[in-house]
Amino acid sequence: MDIEHTSDLIGQRTQRIEKIKILREKGIDPFPSSSSRTHTTADIIKQYDELENKKVTVVGRIMSWRKHGDIQFIDLQDDFGRIQVYIRLDALPADNTGSILGKKDMSLIDIGDHVEVTGIVTKTKTGQISVQPEAGMKILSKSIRPLPAKWGGISDTELRFRRRYLDMTLDLAIRDRFKRRSIFWKATRDLLDSEGFIEVNTPVLEHTTGGADAKPFVTHYDVLDEDYYLRISQELPLKRLLGGGFEKVYDIGPRFRNEGFSDEHLPEHIALEWYWAYANYKDGMGLTEKLFKYVLKETFGTLKFNVRGFDIDIDTKWEVADFTEILNREYDIDIFTEKIDVIKQILHERGAYLPDGSDSRTRMIDALWKLIRKDLAGPLFVTGVPKFMSPLSKSDPSDDSKTERFFPIIAGTEMANVFSELNDPLDQLDRFEQQQKLRDSGDDEAHMLDIDFVEMLEYGMPPAVGYGSTERVFWVFEGVSAREGVPFPLMKRATDEISKKLYDIKFG
Repeated sequence: MDIEHTSDLIGQRTQRIEKIKILREKGIDPFPSSSSRTHTTADIIKQYDELENKKVTVVGRIMSWRKHGDIQFIDLQDDFGRIQVYIRLDALPADNTGSILGKKDMSLIDIGDHVEVTGIVTKTKTGQISVQPEAGMKILSKSIRPLPAKWGGISDTELRFRRRYLDMTLDLAIRDRFKRRSIFWKATRDLLDSEGFIEVNTPVLEHTTGGADAKPFVTHYDVLDEDYYLRISQELPLKRLLGGGFEKVYDIGPRFRNEGFSDEHLPEHIALEWYWAYANYKDGMGLTEKLFKYVLKETFGTLKFNVRGFDIDIDTKWEVADFTEILNREYDIDIFTEKIDVIKQILHERGAYLPDGSDSRTRMIDALWKLIRKDLAGPLFVTGVPKFMSPLSKSDPSDDSKTERFFPIIAGTEMANVFSELNDPLDQLDRFEQQQKLRDSGDDEAHMLDIDFVEMLEYGMPPAVGYGSTERVFWVFEGVSAREGVPFPLMKRATDEISKKLYDIKFG
């Protein structure tokens, strides 16, 4: 049955809803619950010599449809690729047989529909591997909205992010990216598991948040009638596990920081933290290097990269440099004693961003550091980080103003944060109190005073090294921005005018 064609979205949607009605009148479910696939599209391409002239059943979404009279060609796409369906209409039954559509029913199928095709594996005259159906197709899911017409994907970035499912459908490279992202985290788990670490999921809701310099999100727990924070780090719960007798633990999961977007930051992101008892930051260097080499090789198949204009060889010797010496040499100052006004002037002259109203030495030195860091190629371990920037790190016994902490730097980015964990409860309490004073004076990214954590330390936590990194590592080596590097980036709510009209919903 032919239905009059229209090109506007609302008209096409109306037509497709009418087709659903016709299918149901014919006793055909346009949304059945099962299918009978025997091979993926990739199986057929790879195993053509074995499967030639044999019957297979494939499933997927119709991506294109080329009609030449009684000869028609469909491109069918599943999660593994695309294959051509070669249809000879004169070879099909006239009417449907149960759920299998016949020749007369082909007009009820559209680009975008998910279908099942059972047929013979063959090649066309042009040498294209194809499946030639013995009967018609079985519809698995009737699409009501047409796919965007542009074959190569959606050009509008905001639209791509809002309708990422379309982006993945039209551009298989996007889907491949997120498969690599999955491999990245699987490889991370595999390496840590092989080193004897145990994965333990820690709470997302916390009374007191800590483990990083960041502003938290706040939510309310109705049953308890209390406000909670969404965690900004997994650090303090994992270290409580060390206090409870675990020796090697890690957590991979989401964390939340109430800040803006950038190419390297998202307010919600996946992070890894691991903690290793009876080890220190030097042991951490070895495991960090091993982790990067294994995970990157598994994910990308190489350890040589061109990233942000840097030629990077992860398999080379990783150098070590001192944080304090780098800054003192670059700016001709002593970062521990230089006057705040002088540091502000340097930042102003170099066009650095500093939050209004911040007179924190920590924030200013961090801003100076970021100006230098962006030009460091690496791989490089930066050690000797000041104590005033490291409220949870163990002091360096050779220089009490510094800590046993390092950053692995690659392509101008801090890839991780690693340090010997502070386990002196009195020292920790003193640093917490200093951080709390900063919070009370207006620095909402400073650490909160966590008395429960101090109490745990008073019962005793073994010496340990801790590591933290995020999926920024993946974004950098994938060569994409933060929002391009996640499947569904957070965006401000918006509803287009067509949807408002279609659903007759009142939007605020």
